Amino acid sequence: MPEAALSLKAYVQLLRANRNVRLMWFAQMVSEMGDWFYAVAIYSLLLEFTGSARSVAYATVAMVLPQVFVSPMAGVINDRLRRKHVMIAADIARFFIVGAMVFAQSPDRMWLVYLLMILETMMWGFFEPGRSSIIPNICRNERETLVANALGSTTWAVNFFLGSAIGGIFAASFGRNAVFVVNAFSFLFSAWLITRTRFEEPHAIGHAPLRFKDLFDFSPVLEGWRYIGAHPNLKPILLIKGGVGLIGANWVLLPVLGEGVFRLSGMSLTASQSGMLGMSALMGARGVGSFVGPMLGAPLISTELKRLRWAIVVGFVIASVGYVGLSLAPSLLFAALAVVIGHSGTSMNYVFSSTLVQTLSEDRFRGRVTSAEFALMMTSISLSSFGAGVAIDAGVGAQTVAGWVGGLTLAPVLLWLWTTRRWS
Repeated sequence: MPEAALSLKAYVQLLRANRNVRLMWFAQMVSEMGDWFYAVAIYSLLLEFTGSARSVAYATVAMVLPQVFVSPMAGVINDRLRRKHVMIAADIARFFIVGAMVFAQSPDRMWLVYLLMILETMMWGFFEPGRSSIIPNICRNERETLVANALGSTTWAVNFFLGSAIGGIFAASFGRNAVFVVNAFSFLFSAWLITRTRFEEPHAIGHAPLRFKDLFDFSPVLEGWRYIGAHPNLKPILLIKGGVGLIGANWVLLPVLGEGVFRLSGMSLTASQSGMLGMSALMGARGVGSFVGPMLGAPLISTELKRLRWAIVVGFVIASVGYVGLSLAPSLLFAALAVVIGHSGTSMNYVFSSTLVQTLSEDRFRGRVTSAEFALMMTSISLSSFGAGVAIDAGVGAQTVAGWVGGLTLAPVLLWLWTTRRWS
């Protein structure tokens, strides 16, 4: 695939030519922007009322681990029902769940914050495998699929940057409740956009109606894992997002570093406001890195397996360098630059792995393969985040933990090279 396939021109051409991709892209824009818009408010709320890094770690676990448990059911549902309908239902549910955050505004209601985050994560666990799985259905050829994946990753990065940056400013100016309301309505708008798409879903044709007991029949899940096991090129690909998940400790590190080490001071800001703006700066830098990554990886991207094998090694090395740099950063500016570098590497690998899964798996199994991939990534994020929170509360400096994360990110490289040594 030529480098031009991941250019701004290629993105614009795809959006102009493909109505379904355009509508899905708009839906992604508004819902993800809302997500990152309210992330700073959540982290600020937890740190203000608990003062513990572990509370942010618990929040991260609540945001990601439920996806692991819901992924078998989500895979079955996304392979039996129309994925479009699953996504719409998940968005409507998230409108009510996120809106209820306005009732969790005191220390004795922190349990409600975690409960709502778990429920919202479960809905994401149904939505995201569906969104990822329908990309080949709404694209007309392999080139469009590759461009759509790169566009999705780039959009996620822009949303993360803008949502985190604007969300911190908005929360500091208008309060957290205003942030929660805006995020809730973003899901409703996303659902409306998805209703306007029109495309075929061959996997949903010919199935008997889904029954309640089918949700707890995990034989299709086992069939999906057998399918993965029978395809030697698919098994190692699942390790990529699992390796990317190791850097998931950033969900704890960036809020803690922004609130404590790299506060944005001056301008008569209160302690709470300067902490939220410090978080916004570091989380926005993460978004910039995720935006830059696919463009840096454009010369390396290909549908040729052996070429992608080495491209993924490069992505992991860049991620490691970034977080080692964060551990040594003397100021907010240098810290933000290190975060940009680290997440450019992880975003490269995210695009590479998504493209490989979509092109190498059959449509009727793709929902379960994608769910398995996300489950491994979310397990990895949960473990690394919880470990970071425990270490910081035990007295280890957050920058020291960042250095550990950078070193640990190199571990998947050896396993990756071993498991793909005979790729063909």
